[in-house]
Amino acid sequence: MTRQPGNPDRAEARAAATGAIAPLLSDPDALRAADEVHRRLHELGAQVADVRNALAGLPLDDEAAARALGRRLVRTGTSAPAVSVGIDLLARLGEPEDVACLTVLGLFRSFARPVVAALTAIDCPTGALVWLSRCTEGRELRRLVDALLARDDRAARDGLLAVPLDPRAVGSETARRIAEAVMLDDIISNDPVDAPTLAQAGRLLVRMGRADDYRHEILAYDRATAAYEAFVTRAAQLSPGLDHYAILLSVALDLHSGPSVLLGWRPGQREALLESLESVLTAPAWAAVPADSGLTDPGLTDSGLTGPGLTGPAERRRIQWIRRAARQPFTRPAAPGRLRIEVVVRDPAVPECVETRVLIDGRPLVPEVFGRGPAHSPEYLLDTGRLRATAEPREVRLAEAYCTEGCCGALHVTICRDGDQVVWRDWRHPRTLPSGRPAPELPEYRFDAAAYDAEIARAETDRSWAWPARNAARLIAAGLRDRPGVLARWDARLDWAGTDFGEPDTIAVSFTFRPGIAAGRQDKDGHYLQFIWELHDDGTPAEQQAAAALHRLSTADPKGYAQVRGGSRESAEALGYPWP
Repeated sequence: MTRQPGNPDRAEARAAATGAIAPLLSDPDALRAADEVHRRLHELGAQVADVRNALAGLPLDDEAAARALGRRLVRTGTSAPAVSVGIDLLARLGEPEDVACLTVLGLFRSFARPVVAALTAIDCPTGALVWLSRCTEGRELRRLVDALLARDDRAARDGLLAVPLDPRAVGSETARRIAEAVMLDDIISNDPVDAPTLAQAGRLLVRMGRADDYRHEILAYDRATAAYEAFVTRAAQLSPGLDHYAILLSVALDLHSGPSVLLGWRPGQREALLESLESVLTAPAWAAVPADSGLTDPGLTDSGLTGPGLTGPAERRRIQWIRRAARQPFTRPAAPGRLRIEVVVRDPAVPECVETRVLIDGRPLVPEVFGRGPAHSPEYLLDTGRLRATAEPREVRLAEAYCTEGCCGALHVTICRDGDQVVWRDWRHPRTLPSGRPAPELPEYRFDAAAYDAEIARAETDRSWAWPARNAARLIAAGLRDRPGVLARWDARLDWAGTDFGEPDTIAVSFTFRPGIAAGRQDKDGHYLQFIWELHDDGTPAEQQAAAALHRLSTADPKGYAQVRGGSRESAEALGYPWP
Protein backbone atom coordinates (compact mmCIF):
# COMPACT_ATOMS: atom_id res chain seq x y z
CA MET A 1 0.00 0.00 0.00
CA THR A 2 1.41 3.42 -0.98
CA ARG A 3 1.45 5.96 1.83
CA GLN A 4 0.05 9.44 1.26
CA PRO A 5 2.49 12.38 1.05
CA GLY A 6 3.45 13.63 4.48
CA ASN A 7 2.98 10.27 6.19
CA PRO A 8 6.07 8.72 7.80
CA ASP A 9 7.90 6.04 5.89
CA ARG A 10 7.74 2.41 6.92
CA ALA A 11 10.70 2.52 9.32
CA GLU A 12 9.29 5.59 11.07
CA ALA A 13 5.85 4.00 11.20
CA ARG A 14 7.25 0.86 12.80
CA ALA A 15 9.20 2.90 15.33
CA ALA A 16 6.06 4.87 16.19
CA ALA A 17 4.04 1.67 16.63
CA THR A 18 6.74 0.15 18.82
CA GLY A 19 6.87 3.26 20.98
CA ALA A 20 3.11 3.26 21.39
CA ILE A 21 2.84 -0.41 22.35
CA ALA A 22 5.94 -0.95 24.47
CA PRO A 23 4.66 0.82 27.63
CA LEU A 24 1.54 -1.36 27.61
CA LEU A 25 3.36 -4.70 27.73
CA SER A 26 3.68 -4.70 31.51
CA ASP A 27 0.15 -3.46 32.29
CA PRO A 28 -1.39 -6.04 34.66
CA ASP A 29 -4.88 -5.28 33.32
CA ALA A 30 -4.93 -7.10 29.95
CA LEU A 31 -8.40 -5.80 29.02
CA ARG A 32 -7.39 -2.18 29.55
CA ALA A 33 -4.06 -2.69 27.76
CA ALA A 34 -5.76 -4.34 24.76
CA ASP A 35 -8.23 -1.47 24.41
CA GLU A 36 -5.34 0.99 24.54
CA VAL A 37 -3.42 -0.94 21.86
CA HIS A 38 -6.43 -0.68 19.55
CA ARG A 39 -6.82 3.04 20.22
CA ARG A 40 -3.17 3.94 19.76
CA LEU A 41 -2.70 1.92 16.59
CA HIS A 42 -5.87 3.44 15.15
CA GLU A 43 -4.66 6.98 15.91
CA LEU A 44 -1.33 6.22 14.23
CA GLY A 45 -3.04 4.80 11.17
CA ALA A 46 -0.79 1.76 11.60
CA GLN A 47 -0.93 -1.03 9.05
CA VAL A 48 -0.18 -4.71 9.65
CA ALA A 49 3.25 -4.31 8.03
CA ASP A 50 4.07 -1.54 10.54
CA VAL A 51 3.52 -3.70 13.60
CA ARG A 52 4.74 -7.06 12.32
CA ASN A 53 7.92 -7.92 14.21
CA ALA A 54 7.83 -4.45 15.76
CA LEU A 55 8.22 -6.01 19.19
CA ALA A 56 11.10 -8.31 18.26
CA GLY A 57 13.98 -7.79 20.62
CA LEU A 58 12.04 -5.62 23.06
CA PRO A 59 12.68 -6.61 26.69
CA LEU A 60 9.61 -8.05 28.38
CA ASP A 61 9.89 -7.13 32.04
CA ASP A 62 6.63 -8.83 32.96
CA GLU A 63 6.20 -11.89 30.75
CA ALA A 64 2.92 -12.91 32.37
CA ALA A 65 1.36 -9.52 31.63
CA ALA A 66 2.68 -9.51 28.06
CA ARG A 67 1.38 -13.05 27.51
CA ALA A 68 -2.06 -12.09 28.84
CA LEU A 69 -2.12 -9.09 26.51
CA GLY A 70 -1.16 -11.27 23.56
CA ARG A 71 -3.94 -13.72 24.33
CA ARG A 72 -6.49 -10.94 24.69
CA LEU A 73 -5.52 -9.41 21.34
CA VAL A 74 -5.49 -12.76 19.53
CA ARG A 75 -8.86 -13.86 20.92
CA THR A 76 -10.83 -10.61 20.91
CA GLY A 77 -8.89 -8.23 18.66
CA THR A 78 -11.02 -6.21 16.24
CA SER A 79 -8.33 -4.89 13.89
CA ALA A 80 -5.67 -6.71 11.91
CA PRO A 81 -2.76 -4.65 13.33
CA ALA A 82 -3.87 -5.35 16.91
CA VAL A 83 -4.26 -9.07 16.24
CA SER A 84 -0.80 -9.06 14.63
CA VAL A 85 0.66 -7.62 17.84
CA GLY A 86 -0.98 -10.46 19.77
CA ILE A 87 0.45 -13.08 17.40
CA ASP A 88 3.93 -11.62 17.75
CA LEU A 89 3.67 -11.70 21.55
CA LEU A 90 2.56 -15.33 21.54
CA ALA A 91 5.39 -16.22 19.17
CA ARG A 92 7.69 -15.29 22.05
CA LEU A 93 5.58 -16.27 25.04
CA GLY A 94 2.88 -18.66 23.84
CA GLU A 95 2.03 -21.94 25.55
CA PRO A 96 0.16 -25.08 24.45
CA GLU A 97 -3.22 -23.58 25.39
CA ASP A 98 -2.70 -20.95 22.66
CA VAL A 99 -2.34 -23.48 19.84
CA ALA A 100 -6.06 -23.86 19.06
CA CYS A 101 -6.73 -20.14 18.69
CA LEU A 102 -3.60 -19.56 16.62
CA THR A 103 -4.50 -22.47 14.36
CA VAL A 104 -7.85 -20.85 13.57
CA LEU A 105 -6.15 -17.54 12.80
CA GLY A 106 -3.87 -19.42 10.42
CA LEU A 107 -6.88 -19.90 8.14
CA PHE A 108 -6.67 -16.19 7.27
CA ARG A 109 -4.18 -15.49 4.49
CA SER A 110 -2.91 -12.24 6.03
CA PHE A 111 -2.06 -13.99 9.30
CA ALA A 112 -0.78 -17.31 7.93
CA ARG A 113 2.95 -16.57 7.95
CA PRO A 114 3.21 -15.03 11.46
CA VAL A 115 0.87 -17.71 12.83
CA VAL A 116 3.10 -20.45 11.42
CA ALA A 117 6.11 -18.77 13.04
CA ALA A 118 4.29 -18.60 16.38
CA LEU A 119 3.04 -22.17 16.21
CA THR A 120 6.47 -23.43 15.19
CA ALA A 121 7.84 -22.01 18.42
CA ILE A 122 5.05 -23.54 20.54
CA ASP A 123 4.03 -26.73 18.72
CA CYS A 124 6.17 -27.36 15.65
CA PRO A 125 4.05 -30.18 14.14
CA THR A 126 0.93 -28.01 14.25
CA GLY A 127 2.79 -25.08 12.73
CA ALA A 128 3.98 -27.32 9.92
CA LEU A 129 0.47 -28.65 9.37
CA VAL A 130 -0.96 -25.12 9.12
CA TRP A 131 1.77 -24.27 6.59
CA LEU A 132 1.04 -27.38 4.54
CA SER A 133 -2.70 -26.64 4.62
CA ARG A 134 -2.10 -23.19 3.19
CA CYS A 135 0.79 -23.76 0.81
CA THR A 136 0.55 -27.19 -0.78
CA GLU A 137 -1.15 -28.48 -3.88
CA GLY A 138 -1.43 -31.90 -5.43
CA ARG A 139 -3.63 -34.85 -4.57
CA GLU A 140 -0.97 -36.80 -2.66
CA LEU A 141 -0.02 -33.87 -0.43
CA ARG A 142 -3.66 -33.03 0.27
CA ARG A 143 -4.25 -36.64 1.23
CA LEU A 144 -1.43 -36.44 3.76
CA VAL A 145 -2.67 -33.13 5.18
CA ASP A 146 -6.24 -34.42 5.52
CA ALA A 147 -5.02 -37.51 7.35
CA LEU A 148 -2.94 -35.44 9.75
CA LEU A 149 -5.86 -33.11 10.41
CA ALA A 150 -8.07 -36.12 11.13
CA ARG A 151 -5.39 -37.57 13.44
CA ASP A 152 -5.60 -40.80 11.40
CA ASP A 153 -2.15 -42.33 11.95
CA ARG A 154 -2.59 -45.15 9.45
CA ALA A 155 -3.84 -42.86 6.71
CA ALA A 156 -1.07 -40.39 7.53
CA ARG A 157 1.56 -43.11 7.09
CA ASP A 158 0.03 -44.11 3.76
CA GLY A 159 -0.11 -40.46 2.76
CA LEU A 160 3.54 -39.96 3.67
CA LEU A 161 4.57 -42.88 1.46
CA ALA A 162 2.46 -41.58 -1.44
CA VAL A 163 4.03 -38.11 -1.53
CA PRO A 164 6.32 -37.86 -4.59
CA LEU A 165 9.55 -36.12 -3.57
CA ASP A 166 10.42 -34.92 -7.05
CA PRO A 167 11.62 -31.31 -6.60
CA ARG A 168 9.11 -30.16 -9.20
CA ALA A 169 6.37 -31.33 -6.82
CA VAL A 170 7.95 -30.96 -3.39
CA GLY A 171 10.48 -28.25 -2.61
CA SER A 172 12.88 -28.44 0.29
CA GLU A 173 10.67 -26.29 2.55
CA THR A 174 7.70 -28.53 1.87
CA ALA A 175 9.89 -31.51 2.73
CA ARG A 176 10.82 -29.89 6.03
CA ARG A 177 7.21 -29.08 6.88
CA ILE A 178 6.22 -32.68 6.11
CA ALA A 179 8.98 -33.96 8.39
CA GLU A 180 7.84 -31.62 11.16
CA ALA A 181 4.14 -32.38 10.73
CA VAL A 182 4.55 -36.16 10.83
CA MET A 183 7.24 -35.97 13.56
CA LEU A 184 9.62 -37.87 11.31
CA ASP A 185 12.26 -38.64 13.90
CA ASP A 186 9.63 -40.23 16.16
CA ILE A 187 8.20 -42.33 13.33
CA ILE A 188 11.54 -43.91 12.46
CA SER A 189 12.79 -44.13 16.04
CA ASN A 190 10.00 -46.41 17.18
CA ASP A 191 10.38 -50.07 16.25
CA PRO A 192 9.17 -51.64 14.16
CA VAL A 193 9.59 -49.28 11.18
CA ASP A 194 8.88 -50.67 7.74
CA ALA A 195 11.36 -50.26 4.89
CA PRO A 196 9.16 -48.01 2.69
CA THR A 197 8.70 -45.53 5.55
CA LEU A 198 12.42 -45.61 6.34
CA ALA A 199 13.34 -45.00 2.70
CA GLN A 200 10.89 -42.09 2.47
CA ALA A 201 12.46 -40.61 5.60
CA GLY A 202 15.83 -40.76 3.89
CA ARG A 203 14.43 -39.03 0.82
CA LEU A 204 13.02 -36.24 3.00
CA LEU A 205 16.41 -35.71 4.65
CA VAL A 206 18.11 -35.58 1.25
CA ARG A 207 15.47 -33.20 -0.08
CA MET A 208 15.94 -30.85 2.89
CA GLY A 209 19.69 -30.83 2.27
CA ARG A 210 19.23 -29.25 -1.15
CA ALA A 211 19.03 -25.49 -1.43
CA ASP A 212 15.62 -24.39 -2.69
CA ASP A 213 14.14 -20.94 -2.23
CA TYR A 214 17.56 -19.61 -1.22
CA ARG A 215 18.01 -21.61 1.96
CA HIS A 216 19.05 -25.06 3.12
CA GLU A 217 15.95 -26.22 4.97
CA ILE A 218 17.87 -28.89 6.85
CA LEU A 219 19.39 -26.06 8.91
CA ALA A 220 15.88 -24.90 9.90
CA TYR A 221 14.76 -28.40 10.91
CA ASP A 222 15.11 -28.50 14.69
CA ARG A 223 14.94 -32.30 14.82
CA ALA A 224 17.51 -32.86 12.08
CA THR A 225 20.21 -34.49 14.19
CA ALA A 226 17.67 -36.80 15.83
CA ALA A 227 16.21 -37.73 12.44
CA TYR A 228 19.65 -38.45 10.98
CA GLU A 229 20.53 -40.56 14.02
CA ALA A 230 17.33 -42.58 13.78
CA PHE A 231 17.64 -43.06 10.02
CA VAL A 232 21.28 -44.12 9.97
CA THR A 233 20.81 -46.42 12.96
CA ARG A 234 18.22 -48.37 10.96
CA ALA A 235 19.83 -48.03 7.51
CA ALA A 236 20.83 -51.69 7.44
CA GLN A 237 17.12 -52.61 7.55
CA LEU A 238 16.78 -51.38 3.96
CA SER A 239 17.21 -54.03 1.29
CA PRO A 240 20.20 -53.57 -1.04
CA GLY A 241 19.11 -51.97 -4.29
CA LEU A 242 19.82 -49.05 -6.57
CA ASP A 243 17.33 -46.60 -5.05
CA HIS A 244 18.23 -47.44 -1.46
CA TYR A 245 21.95 -47.22 -2.24
CA ALA A 246 21.42 -43.78 -3.78
CA ILE A 247 19.53 -42.59 -0.69
CA LEU A 248 22.24 -43.76 1.72
CA LEU A 249 25.05 -42.34 -0.42
CA SER A 250 23.24 -39.00 -0.71
CA VAL A 251 22.81 -38.82 3.07
CA ALA A 252 26.49 -39.66 3.52
CA LEU A 253 27.59 -36.92 1.11
CA ASP A 254 25.53 -34.37 3.04
CA LEU A 255 26.92 -35.52 6.39
CA HIS A 256 30.45 -35.45 5.01
CA SER A 257 30.66 -31.96 3.52
CA GLY A 258 27.17 -30.53 3.02
CA PRO A 259 25.15 -28.04 5.08
CA SER A 260 24.30 -30.80 7.56
CA VAL A 261 27.84 -30.45 8.93
CA LEU A 262 26.65 -27.17 10.49
CA LEU A 263 23.98 -28.78 12.68
CA GLY A 264 24.38 -28.96 16.44
CA TRP A 265 26.10 -32.33 16.65
CA ARG A 266 27.48 -33.86 19.82
CA PRO A 267 31.26 -34.42 19.65
CA GLY A 268 31.91 -37.38 17.36
CA GLN A 269 28.22 -37.97 16.57
CA ARG A 270 28.34 -37.07 12.87
CA GLU A 271 31.57 -39.00 12.34
CA ALA A 272 30.01 -42.06 13.95
CA LEU A 273 27.02 -41.85 11.60
CA LEU A 274 29.36 -41.74 8.60
CA GLU A 275 31.21 -44.79 9.89
CA SER A 276 27.89 -46.60 10.26
CA LEU A 277 26.86 -45.75 6.69
CA GLU A 278 30.24 -46.88 5.41
CA SER A 279 29.79 -50.18 7.21
CA VAL A 280 26.41 -50.70 5.54
CA LEU A 281 27.46 -49.73 2.01
CA THR A 282 30.64 -51.81 2.06
CA ALA A 283 28.84 -54.97 3.16
CA PRO A 284 28.98 -57.58 0.36
CA ALA A 285 25.29 -57.39 -0.55
CA TRP A 286 25.42 -53.60 -0.86
CA ALA A 287 28.78 -53.49 -2.62
CA ALA A 288 27.29 -55.79 -5.24
CA VAL A 289 24.65 -53.22 -6.23
CA PRO A 290 26.92 -51.16 -8.52
CA ALA A 291 29.32 -54.03 -9.19
CA ASP A 292 26.69 -56.42 -10.56
CA SER A 293 24.88 -53.89 -12.72
CA GLY A 294 26.36 -55.14 -15.97
CA LEU A 295 28.40 -51.96 -16.48
CA THR A 296 31.96 -53.12 -17.00
CA ASP A 297 33.48 -49.67 -17.40
CA PRO A 298 32.32 -46.74 -15.24
CA GLY A 299 33.65 -44.35 -17.87
CA LEU A 300 31.34 -45.61 -20.59
CA THR A 301 28.37 -43.58 -21.73
CA ASP A 302 24.81 -44.72 -22.19
CA SER A 303 25.34 -45.85 -25.76
CA GLY A 304 27.74 -48.55 -24.56
CA LEU A 305 25.84 -49.79 -21.53
CA THR A 306 23.70 -52.85 -21.17
CA GLY A 307 22.96 -55.00 -18.19
CA PRO A 308 20.28 -56.71 -16.15
CA GLY A 309 17.86 -54.36 -14.45
CA LEU A 310 19.00 -51.31 -16.40
CA THR A 311 15.91 -50.01 -18.15
CA GLY A 312 17.27 -46.78 -19.58
CA PRO A 313 19.73 -43.89 -19.45
CA ALA A 314 18.54 -42.64 -16.05
CA GLU A 315 19.35 -45.92 -14.30
CA ARG A 316 22.68 -46.19 -16.09
CA ARG A 317 23.65 -42.66 -15.09
CA ARG A 318 22.76 -43.47 -11.51
CA ILE A 319 25.02 -46.53 -11.51
CA GLN A 320 27.86 -44.47 -12.97
CA TRP A 321 27.35 -41.82 -10.29
CA ILE A 322 27.41 -44.41 -7.51
CA ARG A 323 30.65 -45.85 -8.83
CA ARG A 324 32.29 -42.44 -8.98
CA ALA A 325 31.00 -41.13 -5.64
CA ALA A 326 30.83 -44.28 -3.49
CA ARG A 327 34.08 -43.65 -1.63
CA GLN A 328 33.99 -39.84 -1.49
CA PRO A 329 32.15 -39.36 1.83
CA PHE A 330 34.31 -41.98 3.53
CA THR A 331 37.72 -40.85 2.29
CA ARG A 332 39.74 -38.78 4.71
CA PRO A 333 42.34 -36.30 3.43
CA ALA A 334 45.88 -37.65 3.42
CA ALA A 335 47.17 -34.38 4.87
CA PRO A 336 44.28 -32.49 6.47
CA GLY A 337 44.62 -28.72 6.36
CA ARG A 338 42.49 -25.69 7.10
CA LEU A 339 41.14 -25.53 3.54
CA ARG A 340 39.43 -28.38 1.71
CA ILE A 341 37.70 -28.30 -1.67
CA GLU A 342 35.13 -31.01 -2.38
CA VAL A 343 33.42 -31.25 -5.77
CA VAL A 344 30.15 -33.07 -5.19
CA VAL A 345 27.70 -34.44 -7.73
CA ARG A 346 24.29 -35.30 -6.32
CA ASP A 347 22.07 -38.20 -7.31
CA PRO A 348 21.38 -37.68 -11.05
CA ALA A 349 17.81 -38.91 -10.52
CA VAL A 350 17.16 -35.33 -9.34
CA PRO A 351 19.02 -32.94 -11.66
CA GLU A 352 20.96 -30.26 -9.82
CA CYS A 353 24.11 -28.24 -10.26
CA VAL A 354 27.50 -29.74 -9.49
CA GLU A 355 28.66 -28.24 -6.19
CA THR A 356 32.11 -26.95 -5.33
CA ARG A 357 32.06 -27.21 -1.55
CA VAL A 358 34.58 -24.94 0.16
CA LEU A 359 35.35 -26.08 3.70
CA ILE A 360 37.41 -24.08 6.17
CA ASP A 361 38.37 -25.90 9.35
CA GLY A 362 35.93 -28.61 8.32
CA ARG A 363 32.89 -26.31 8.02
CA PRO A 364 31.17 -25.62 4.68
CA LEU A 365 31.66 -21.91 4.08
CA VAL A 366 28.92 -20.97 1.62
CA PRO A 367 25.82 -22.29 3.47
CA GLU A 368 27.16 -20.96 6.77
CA VAL A 369 27.76 -17.34 5.74
CA PHE A 370 25.72 -16.87 2.53
CA GLY A 371 23.13 -19.56 1.83
CA ARG A 372 21.38 -17.93 -1.13
CA GLY A 373 22.93 -20.29 -3.63
CA PRO A 374 25.72 -22.86 -3.87
CA ALA A 375 29.34 -22.10 -4.59
CA HIS A 376 30.16 -21.67 -8.25
CA SER A 377 30.88 -24.69 -10.42
CA PRO A 378 34.31 -26.32 -10.52
CA GLU A 379 34.67 -25.08 -14.08
CA TYR A 380 34.33 -21.50 -12.83
CA LEU A 381 36.43 -21.74 -9.66
CA LEU A 382 38.97 -24.45 -10.47
CA ASP A 383 39.43 -24.79 -14.23
CA THR A 384 40.10 -21.06 -14.54
CA GLY A 385 42.60 -20.95 -11.67
CA ARG A 386 40.56 -18.39 -9.76
CA LEU A 387 41.45 -19.90 -6.38
CA ARG A 388 45.19 -19.80 -7.00
CA ALA A 389 47.04 -17.31 -4.82
CA THR A 390 49.40 -14.74 -6.31
CA ALA A 391 51.27 -11.77 -4.90
CA GLU A 392 48.73 -9.52 -6.59
CA PRO A 393 45.46 -9.49 -4.57
CA ARG A 394 42.51 -10.74 -6.57
CA GLU A 395 38.83 -10.63 -5.69
CA VAL A 396 36.97 -13.86 -6.39
CA ARG A 397 33.24 -14.41 -6.37
CA LEU A 398 32.76 -17.72 -4.59
CA ALA A 399 28.96 -17.89 -4.85
CA GLU A 400 26.04 -15.99 -6.31
CA ALA A 401 22.37 -15.90 -5.36
CA TYR A 402 20.10 -18.04 -7.52
CA CYS A 403 18.36 -14.89 -8.74
CA THR A 404 21.69 -13.17 -9.67
CA GLU A 405 24.00 -10.96 -7.66
CA GLY A 406 22.14 -7.80 -8.61
CA CYS A 407 19.04 -9.08 -6.84
CA CYS A 408 20.10 -10.91 -3.68
CA GLY A 409 23.85 -10.60 -3.59
CA ALA A 410 26.94 -12.78 -3.78
CA LEU A 411 29.87 -13.94 -1.67
CA HIS A 412 33.20 -12.33 -2.58
CA VAL A 413 36.66 -12.73 -1.07
CA THR A 414 40.06 -11.26 -1.87
CA ILE A 415 42.82 -13.87 -2.18
CA CYS A 416 46.50 -12.96 -2.02
CA ARG A 417 49.87 -14.44 -1.12
CA ASP A 418 51.72 -12.99 1.86
CA GLY A 419 55.13 -14.61 2.25
CA ASP A 420 54.68 -18.21 3.34
CA GLN A 421 50.94 -17.69 3.86
CA VAL A 422 47.86 -17.30 1.69
CA VAL A 423 45.27 -14.82 2.95
CA TRP A 424 41.51 -14.69 2.37
CA ARG A 425 40.28 -11.26 3.41
CA ASP A 426 38.02 -8.31 2.57
CA TRP A 427 34.83 -10.35 2.44
CA ARG A 428 31.75 -8.95 0.73
CA HIS A 429 28.36 -10.59 1.26
CA PRO A 430 24.78 -9.76 2.37
CA ARG A 431 24.42 -8.81 6.01
CA THR A 432 21.69 -11.34 6.68
CA LEU A 433 21.15 -15.02 6.00
CA PRO A 434 18.02 -16.29 4.19
CA SER A 435 16.55 -17.05 7.63
CA GLY A 436 16.75 -13.34 8.51
CA ARG A 437 19.45 -13.84 11.12
CA PRO A 438 22.61 -11.72 10.85
CA ALA A 439 25.31 -13.34 8.74
CA PRO A 440 28.47 -14.25 10.65
CA GLU A 441 31.29 -11.74 10.59
CA LEU A 442 34.11 -13.32 8.63
CA PRO A 443 37.67 -12.90 9.85
CA GLU A 444 40.84 -12.82 7.81
CA TYR A 445 41.78 -16.43 7.14
CA ARG A 446 45.45 -17.37 6.82
CA PHE A 447 46.60 -20.66 5.32
CA ASP A 448 50.03 -22.24 5.09
CA ALA A 449 51.00 -21.42 1.49
CA ALA A 450 52.49 -24.83 0.68
CA ALA A 451 49.44 -26.67 2.03
CA TYR A 452 47.11 -24.23 0.25
CA ASP A 453 48.85 -24.64 -3.11
CA ALA A 454 48.78 -28.42 -2.74
CA GLU A 455 45.05 -28.46 -1.99
CA ILE A 456 44.17 -26.20 -4.92
CA ALA A 457 46.37 -28.27 -7.25
CA ARG A 458 44.71 -31.47 -6.03
CA ALA A 459 41.22 -30.05 -6.55
CA GLU A 460 42.08 -28.71 -10.01
CA THR A 461 43.43 -32.03 -11.26
CA ASP A 462 40.89 -34.33 -9.59
CA ARG A 463 38.30 -35.27 -12.21
CA SER A 464 37.04 -38.38 -10.43
CA TRP A 465 33.66 -36.69 -9.97
CA ALA A 466 33.12 -35.95 -13.69
CA TRP A 467 31.29 -38.02 -16.28
CA PRO A 468 32.38 -38.27 -19.95
CA ALA A 469 30.19 -35.46 -21.32
CA ARG A 470 31.33 -33.13 -18.55
CA ASN A 471 34.97 -33.94 -19.32
CA ALA A 472 34.42 -33.28 -23.01
CA ALA A 473 32.79 -29.93 -22.21
CA ARG A 474 35.76 -28.97 -20.02
CA LEU A 475 38.20 -29.81 -22.83
CA ILE A 476 36.16 -27.78 -25.32
CA ALA A 477 36.14 -24.79 -22.96
CA ALA A 478 39.89 -25.11 -22.38
CA GLY A 479 40.54 -25.28 -26.11
CA LEU A 480 38.47 -22.17 -26.78
CA ARG A 481 40.16 -20.26 -23.95
CA ASP A 482 43.57 -21.20 -25.31
CA ARG A 483 42.55 -20.29 -28.87
CA PRO A 484 40.12 -17.38 -28.64
CA GLY A 485 40.47 -16.80 -32.37
CA VAL A 486 38.43 -19.93 -33.09
CA LEU A 487 35.22 -18.13 -32.15
CA ALA A 488 36.44 -14.59 -32.74
CA ARG A 489 36.62 -15.19 -36.50
CA TRP A 490 32.85 -15.69 -36.38
CA ASP A 491 32.32 -12.48 -34.35
CA ALA A 492 31.70 -14.63 -31.27
CA ARG A 493 33.08 -15.09 -27.77
CA LEU A 494 32.74 -18.06 -25.42
CA ASP A 495 30.31 -17.71 -22.51
CA TRP A 496 30.65 -21.18 -21.04
CA ALA A 497 30.72 -24.86 -21.90
CA GLY A 498 29.11 -27.49 -19.74
CA THR A 499 26.42 -30.13 -19.69
CA ASP A 500 22.68 -29.67 -20.04
CA PHE A 501 20.92 -29.40 -16.67
CA GLY A 502 18.18 -31.86 -17.52
CA GLU A 503 20.21 -34.05 -19.90
CA PRO A 504 23.67 -34.51 -18.36
CA ASP A 505 24.92 -36.50 -21.35
CA THR A 506 24.35 -33.51 -23.63
CA ILE A 507 27.24 -31.07 -24.04
CA ALA A 508 26.26 -27.41 -24.31
CA VAL A 509 28.51 -24.64 -25.63
CA SER A 510 27.23 -21.09 -25.10
CA PHE A 511 28.67 -18.15 -27.01
CA THR A 512 27.74 -14.53 -27.67
CA PHE A 513 27.61 -13.16 -31.21
CA ARG A 514 28.36 -9.46 -31.46
CA PRO A 515 29.28 -7.94 -34.85
CA GLY A 516 32.74 -6.39 -34.79
CA ILE A 517 34.57 -8.90 -32.60
CA ALA A 518 36.54 -10.31 -35.55
CA ALA A 519 37.66 -6.81 -36.51
CA GLY A 520 38.80 -6.08 -32.97
CA ARG A 521 36.05 -3.60 -32.18
CA GLN A 522 33.17 -4.04 -29.77
CA ASP A 523 30.03 -1.96 -29.75
CA LYS A 524 28.73 -2.82 -26.31
CA ASP A 525 25.59 -0.82 -26.96
CA GLY A 526 24.88 -2.61 -30.24
CA HIS A 527 22.91 -5.73 -31.04
CA TYR A 528 24.03 -9.11 -29.75
CA LEU A 529 22.65 -12.65 -29.44
CA GLN A 530 23.42 -15.65 -27.27
CA PHE A 531 23.68 -19.00 -29.04
CA ILE A 532 23.90 -22.50 -27.55
CA TRP A 533 25.26 -25.46 -29.47
CA GLU A 534 24.21 -28.83 -28.08
CA LEU A 535 25.85 -32.14 -28.95
CA HIS A 536 25.16 -35.54 -27.42
CA ASP A 537 27.89 -37.69 -25.93
CA ASP A 538 28.51 -40.29 -28.65
CA GLY A 539 30.43 -42.77 -26.52
CA THR A 540 33.89 -42.00 -27.89
CA PRO A 541 36.63 -40.76 -25.53
CA ALA A 542 36.15 -37.23 -24.21
CA GLU A 543 39.39 -36.07 -25.85
CA GLN A 544 38.18 -37.28 -29.24
CA GLN A 545 34.79 -35.61 -28.87
CA ALA A 546 36.38 -32.32 -27.81
CA ALA A 547 38.82 -32.38 -30.74
CA ALA A 548 35.97 -32.98 -33.19
CA ALA A 549 33.91 -30.15 -31.68
CA LEU A 550 36.84 -27.71 -31.80
CA HIS A 551 37.52 -28.66 -35.41
CA ARG A 552 33.94 -27.95 -36.41
CA LEU A 553 33.91 -24.64 -34.52
CA SER A 554 37.09 -23.57 -36.31
CA THR A 555 35.93 -24.56 -39.80
CA ALA A 556 32.19 -23.82 -39.85
CA ASP A 557 30.35 -20.79 -38.50
CA PRO A 558 28.57 -22.12 -35.37
CA LYS A 559 25.73 -19.64 -35.84
CA GLY A 560 24.62 -21.96 -38.62
CA TYR A 561 24.08 -24.97 -36.36
CA ALA A 562 23.61 -23.50 -32.87
CA GLN A 563 20.31 -22.15 -31.56
CA VAL A 564 19.51 -18.59 -30.48
CA ARG A 565 18.81 -18.66 -26.72
CA GLY A 566 19.28 -15.07 -25.57
CA GLY A 567 19.48 -11.42 -26.52
CA SER A 568 16.29 -9.84 -27.80
CA ARG A 569 13.78 -10.19 -30.59
CA GLU A 570 14.87 -6.78 -31.86
CA SER A 571 18.50 -7.92 -32.07
CA ALA A 572 17.52 -11.17 -33.77
CA GLU A 573 15.58 -9.30 -36.44
CA ALA A 574 18.37 -6.76 -36.92
CA LEU A 575 21.04 -9.46 -37.25
CA GLY A 576 18.94 -11.74 -39.45
CA TYR A 577 18.26 -14.70 -37.14
CA PRO A 578 14.94 -16.25 -36.10
CA TRP A 579 13.88 -15.51 -32.55
CA PRO A 580 12.87 -18.62 -30.57
